[in-house]
Amino acid sequence: LSDLIDSIAEYMQTAKRPLPLFNIETKSDPGLDGLFQPAPAEFVDLLVQVIRSKGIQSRVTIQSFDPRTLQYLHATYPGFTTSLLIDEKDDRTLDQQLQQLGFIPNIYSPAYQLVNPSLLKACHEKKMRVIPWTVNEKSTMESLRKMGVDGLISDYPNLY
Repeated sequence: LSDLIDSIAEYMQTAKRPLPLFNIETKSDPGLDGLFQPAPAEFVDLLVQVIRSKGIQSRVTIQSFDPRTLQYLHATYPGFTTSLLIDEKDDRTLDQQLQQLGFIPNIYSPAYQLVNPSLLKACHEKKMRVIPWTVNEKSTMESLRKMGVDGLISDYPNLY
């Protein structure tokens, strides 16, 4: 991550462009702690160490499907922008998801198939931005934007 941030900074300076915003996902699974990834606290501590050493905290959103990393981040490093990712197979209500998380994240990022006007209204009432993932069809992008999402996650941002 540190090398990637350095490479981006070097490229942007050469291209005379501003640094981008960073959307970093903590990919973790409770069954894999200590095997393929550190436990949530160590994972987040290592991540925050790199982010702070590069001075980019104000440009970073941390997102995850695993609420444990977001919970630890929120409790230990207040001030970071957080985004809760929601899988398309998650049939819990918004309130149930937020109750499990234990706080209101800055961003709610459901699979785009889950987005509807009532979900948008409920999220916006809770002061959460809604940024669905992964939207790769132009017609779907247009439909979601018209519906009122606050952004999109896409493999093809040049389509919109």
